[in-house]
Amino acid sequence: MSPARPSVADKRRTFQQLHQAGCFAIPNPWDIGSAVFLQSLGFKALASTSSGFAWSLGRADNSLSRDRVLVHLEALVAATDLPVNADFEGGFAHDPAAVGENVRLAVATGVAGLSIEDSTGEQAQPLYALSAAVERIRAARRAIDQSGGETLLVGRAECFLVGRPELVETIARLKAYAHAGADCLYAPGLRTRDEITAVVAAVAPKPLNVLIGSASAMSMTELAGLGVRRVSVGGALARTAWGGFMRAARVLAEQGRFDGFAGAASGNELDALFGEA
Repeated sequence: MSPARPSVADKRRTFQQLHQAGCFAIPNPWDIGSAVFLQSLGFKALASTSSGFAWSLGRADNSLSRDRVLVHLEALVAATDLPVNADFEGGFAHDPAAVGENVRLAVATGVAGLSIEDSTGEQAQPLYALSAAVERIRAARRAIDQSGGETLLVGRAECFLVGRPELVETIARLKAYAHAGADCLYAPGLRTRDEITAVVAAVAPKPLNVLIGSASAMSMTELAGLGVRRVSVGGALARTAWGGFMRAARVLAEQGRFDGFAGAASGNELDALFGEA
């Protein structure tokens, strides 16, 4: 008799505990197969990737509807025994009340955590004014609390990704989001040890998520030594998979050769993996 699968409440408790001490990797699957494989490797939690999921549907990042993303999140949660953190982009709304309603729907999918970004998607004003961004975090916090309060809320400062790599502003935003109710803070785009150390100290005792989206000289051990609590990879795994596919397809199309299949995964191994899922 196989052991009972963890409930949504179990996953959320596990996720909360992971953020209390130590440092863990939270890789980003883009579909059910990649989620199942990552679970098989022994990771303790997963996070969705808006870009990876969009690319799997032939769409650009940040172009999918709220409802399509909700269906995807529900499928990921059902497919794995691990806690899933939702890349919930900007909450799929500008107005704080609408953000709160959308967060309520995301919580209902069973996710153990979700993030809200402060980027607007508008070139002229790439970030929400701080007061507006804070109200959006507060709305998300209220929605989570009204749903039971077990889902972890991540506040994201997108300064480095929108062409404003200013550490002072990034820290000010993250501290404001923490004060507004974010449980974990995240500033994608931090690169140097000095930047990471400064942000860890500024948001303490709340945990910091660091994104490593490309080849990096830093290891998990080094990041843990800097005080980072969790490390995600965004769309990097999806881009790596796409890279192998694109190289093999181009060799076939342009040279009529099959060299690109070298290093391909074994079909038997994949069947065995998914036959156990």
